[in-house]
Amino acid sequence: MPVEIACDESGSEGEKLVGGNSDVFAHASVGLDSAAAAAAVAELRVRAPTPAVEYRANHVLRRKHRAALLWLLGPDGPTLGRVHVFLVDKTFYAVGKVTALLSADHAPRVGLDPAAEATAMTLYREGRRAFGPERWAALLDSFNYLLRAKNGQGVSMSVEETFLLVEALRTTGGRAGEIMDALWRARDRVGEFRERLLADPYVFPALDPLIPAIVQAVGFWGADGRPVSVVHDRQTILTDERVAQLRHILDGRMAGLRLVDSVQDERVQIADVLAGVVRKVASDELNGRGDPVLTELVRPYVDKTSIWGDQRSASLIIPDQAMSQ
Repeated sequence: MPVEIACDESGSEGEKLVGGNSDVFAHASVGLDSAAAAAAVAELRVRAPTPAVEYRANHVLRRKHRAALLWLLGPDGPTLGRVHVFLVDKTFYAVGKVTALLSADHAPRVGLDPAAEATAMTLYREGRRAFGPERWAALLDSFNYLLRAKNGQGVSMSVEETFLLVEALRTTGGRAGEIMDALWRARDRVGEFRERLLADPYVFPALDPLIPAIVQAVGFWGADGRPVSVVHDRQTILTDERVAQLRHILDGRMAGLRLVDSVQDERVQIADVLAGVVRKVASDELNGRGDPVLTELVRPYVDKTSIWGDQRSASLIIPDQAMSQ
């Protein structure tokens, strides 16, 4: 019999990975049953009251409700060991999608291509310093639009425009410059890939981090071999085509995916709360303004395979990273 999980996200801006409102994406999957989730929401309403019909992360993140937040995350709360959160550092994810273009095969990938990850880490850590903040931001923004299945906001970005900047950066020197030179030499292949993407928006890379997040959630909750049934808050990206693609990727491990209104399912409300809380704590840590108490409390919730490039904050927020860095 499948195990059923309820999911929601925080920080989603679709395929817009850079220059948006959030630098971190979080996806929470909840293993509580409906009765336990309803009891947890009811207790939250006692400890951190709100007149809102739907309980959300911002309610418990208010300073005056800190005691309720500490209870929720801690060992006496209802969620430890029953909620799992996958994090994505959006900038690092974008950089990984750029360096994946150096691969000759363009085989379908979910998340980051392992062969490109080391190169992505180098470019992530050195790019801003080597190119300067303005050119670094321009590079990421141009590739973000180039690799989007749908260029939202009416922005049109051509391969030629993007590679004018790559050409300027390839002579920078250092490892970052070498990566730009390799990317410059792959220009024709990038152009061919862009044409494939325009013809078929379901060609990878799927820039929306929701796709690898769902794959990882199914893998985590189905680690014992049981298939996983997903109940998810409504998301426009989860079209019939994308769900069919997820089924293919997961090769029978996902028993089904059902979209629901979070107002009607307290499990999804718990997923929303934990996704929002962990995203806020992780983003604060990424930007050097972390709260040590909250960082310590959320670490057990975080997926150790989260997509994260910053070494310092990874050692604090992601399990096992302190030993591997």
